Amino acid sequence: MKSKVYHAPRLWYLRANIIEAQDILIHDKTRYPDVFVRAQVGHQNGRTKPVQARNFNPFWNEDLMFVAAEPFEDHLILTLEDRVAPNKDEMLGRIIIPLTMIDRRADDRIVHGKWFNLEKPVLVDVDQLKKEKFSSRLHLRLCLDGGYHVLDESTNYSSDLRPTAKQLWKPSIGLLELGVLGAQGIVPMKTRDGKGSSDTYCVAKYGSKWIRTRTIMNNPNPKFNEQYTWEVYDPATVLTIGAFDNGQLGDRNGEKSSGKDAKIGKVRIRLSTLETGRVYTHSYPLLVLHPSGVKKMGELHLAIRFSSTSLVNMLYLYSRPLLPKMHYARPIPVLQVDILRHQAVQIVAARLSRMEPPLRKEVVEYMSDFDSHLWSMRRSKANFFRLMSVFSGVFAVSKWFSGVCAWRNPITTVLVHILFIMLVCFPELILPTIFLYMFLIGIWNYRYRPRYPPHMNTKISHAEAVHPDELDEEFDTFPTSRSQEIVRMRYDRLRSVAGRIQTVVGDIATQGERIQALLSWRDPRATSIFVLFCFMAAIVLYVTPLQVLAAIGGFYAMRHPRFRHRLPSTPVNFFRRLPARTDSML
Repeated sequence: MKSKVYHAPRLWYLRANIIEAQDILIHDKTRYPDVFVRAQVGHQNGRTKPVQARNFNPFWNEDLMFVAAEPFEDHLILTLEDRVAPNKDEMLGRIIIPLTMIDRRADDRIVHGKWFNLEKPVLVDVDQLKKEKFSSRLHLRLCLDGGYHVLDESTNYSSDLRPTAKQLWKPSIGLLELGVLGAQGIVPMKTRDGKGSSDTYCVAKYGSKWIRTRTIMNNPNPKFNEQYTWEVYDPATVLTIGAFDNGQLGDRNGEKSSGKDAKIGKVRIRLSTLETGRVYTHSYPLLVLHPSGVKKMGELHLAIRFSSTSLVNMLYLYSRPLLPKMHYARPIPVLQVDILRHQAVQIVAARLSRMEPPLRKEVVEYMSDFDSHLWSMRRSKANFFRLMSVFSGVFAVSKWFSGVCAWRNPITTVLVHILFIMLVCFPELILPTIFLYMFLIGIWNYRYRPRYPPHMNTKISHAEAVHPDELDEEFDTFPTSRSQEIVRMRYDRLRSVAGRIQTVVGDIATQGERIQALLSWRDPRATSIFVLFCFMAAIVLYVTPLQVLAAIGGFYAMRHPRFRHRLPSTPVNFFRRLPARTDSML
């Protein structure tokens, strides 16, 4: 099978603002209609909230958003429905609007509303719908928003950040060259003539351009030696390369098969981690997570070079927003962005699967991390340990300062006292000292900089010592297909984890409510003490230089253990006695 270059369709956000309806007609005149508008674009569906129309002119003013792909093959179908009973809706009218008739905009300019006459439905085929116009009509604002970037991949690994409208595109800043050299040690993926074999091909994705190498049959060490290029518009993007076994060439008996293309592994390379002009030639491990655990499927040999046409323009991008302007002028809710992303992936997968040779749906979904939003105990643990790693520096400094305050090393403690006195006497040196310290750390770490782009890390992914049941849960379908006993066990485990999270969130909320209670007079004696303390502190701060107070506070915090008590301090005791709203919770 030969190599192929694919171009994904250009995606638009379709915004349908359902404003109001006028003069709706219902069969039962003895009640007020409970009406809503249902919208459909292809396989995407949305609906407004039901509104009780006492004057038969319901008002919604709701936005429904969908993903549309060029060339526009689908229509926007709007149906006005009346909820006559629970789980029973009656259609009052319908509008079919071709997407080619909808205006496009590249900014947040106001779109003028239009009135559309509803067509009375008749129970015949949609293509042969007999249309009978009547008085009901719908007020809509419709537009194709080209100022957004339509996310069709995980936001953490975006390969393109440009808006849909081409007139908003900036000039490219460089060129990305990828050489897919070959692979080594590919694990056999199927059996042919009684022997293990694999028919390997690679797929790379960057922006709207997808490439697929030719398929090398029955070779554990395939050599591709193919080169591809992409224009680069932003360095904060990710190139994704995946390896797959072609499941269409033969099954275990060597006959024609229609099975899925099995994933062998993938590599992500962030362009901002590459030095401009340098050729990176490296073998990357292909790691795949199976229900039995993580497995190395082989290695992928790549050659990559990122060439910059304008260093000034590239450095200027670091000061620009990551996403187009419309994402900040009219932001889309996070939950809705995630829903739209899944719709976009399905559209791209459907379009690419119709090309020849087809890029199959499972390949597009794997390259786009289609299921990254699903719950995974392993991924949750990995994110928790990532968070702990981020705060490890804070914990280390806190531990070091505790040792200074405990005088474990008297020489270090004395030196810290001297440095503290210098900073108190010359506060203008504080910020220069901090920035000079960070400059020296950055210069020191330059010698330890990565020589090659990072690859998939099983330790960070928490995939080395994961429990088999957690992996089975991660590979379970949604909705679940496991037995009732297993689902009950996993639900109880999730409840125990959520219970601990609930306790932590409650403790944080308690501390915040205690801070609010300082001035709320929920505890009149505590608030009186705090108000009196604030008055006295104001007087002291007015007459005492701030440097003196800072010096006294620093020496008090680093005082010798001989002058310390094992019991909590007075401010801590006072704070812990403040009331919270936990006693008002059921």
